[in-house]
Amino acid sequence: MDKYTIFLVNDDGYQSEGLLKLRKKLLKENFRVVTVAPDRNMSGTSHSLTFTRPLKIEKLDEDFYYIVDGTPADCVHLGLQVILKDLKPDLLISGINTGPNLGNDIFYSGTVGAAREGTIFGIPSVAFSPASSKNPDFESMSTIALKIVKKVLKVGLPEKVFLNVTFPNIPIGDIKGYLLTRQGRGAYKERIEKYISPSKEVYYWIGGEETLEEECEKGTDYTAVRDGFVSITPIRLDLTDYRGIEELEKLTFLSI
Repeated sequence: MDKYTIFLVNDDGYQSEGLLKLRKKLLKENFRVVTVAPDRNMSGTSHSLTFTRPLKIEKLDEDFYYIVDGTPADCVHLGLQVILKDLKPDLLISGINTGPNLGNDIFYSGTVGAAREGTIFGIPSVAFSPASSKNPDFESMSTIALKIVKKVLKVGLPEKVFLNVTFPNIPIGDIKGYLLTRQGRGAYKERIEKYISPSKEVYYWIGGEETLEEECEKGTDYTAVRDGFVSITPIRLDLTDYRGIEELEKLTFLSI
């Protein structure tokens, strides 16, 4: 059997522990691992592409390891069209992220954005994240990620669908199994901090406090990880609400 080519990206930068642990695990399995990562932390960049300046690619290691001074989606574009060229990878992996991508996080996440970009290019894609940024065990998570990777390579994914996978932050032996879940609504309590500089200028820092205690509806991603399961959420590229179209038609919405 030919060697599988794995395209590995992330949004936390090329020195991220989650990325390095997973890369090492994949290489041990004799996959061809082409890693293209941002040269700095690009969390929260979602699916953005850089159009306002040129981008640089630096070869960090002879073993298919590159860094880009751009977003995760930039890394996908340059990786596929400049580095890999005619070689289409069998799977794109984004992560392992340093913090959670649950509920509404998927709209902001550069990790999820990279997996979405891979799906647009027709590549089966998976995003991996822990349920919390507090002491994640990336060694154990990369072991579980490898099992999911092998399964996806074996059975494939539905067309135009990628996976957002979240690991519970518990010992690997305590994990109860895997659940197919739907996207929840929110995993953070928003917090905006106000600061005053020495020159008396006012500025703000947008952040949030992690929580799994609210909005824990049955069948959602963060209910699964709260209960000790690995959450696997299939996400479609098509965001159209077809039921919404039907409801608006019933309301004669277009008779404006």
